[in-house]
Amino acid sequence: MANSKRTLFLKRRLRVRNKLRKVNAGRPRLSVHRSNKNISVQLIDDVNGVTLAAASTLEKDLGVVGKNNIEAATKVGAAIAERAKKAGVEEAYFDRGGFLFHGKVKAVADAAREGGLKI
Repeated sequence: MANSKRTLFLKRRLRVRNKLRKVNAGRPRLSVHRSNKNISVQLIDDVNGVTLAAASTLEKDLGVVGKNNIEAATKVGAAIAERAKKAGVEEAYFDRGGFLFHGKVKAVADAAREGGLKI
């Protein structure tokens, strides 16, 4: 039986998220979403159900509107690290969702680490 790409993506996302919830209870979640045109990142407090900080390539401040490349991902990662510090968050766990930890998703994580966020 053949599975569609979407079905495999959803299964992978649930598998990753459930494993992370078991291991990293109490820490905020750094969630990444990558579309064909943009990258967005949110720092989420799952206990209270609140978004603490967010960054995206849709923001004009970052200067990468509508771009979806590694350079844009690096800028978004640096921005989320800076905003996390302002929100008082020192460490979080990285939720890659159903995306593979490669390329743009890895660039976001590396830039956030360089910005001082412990992932």
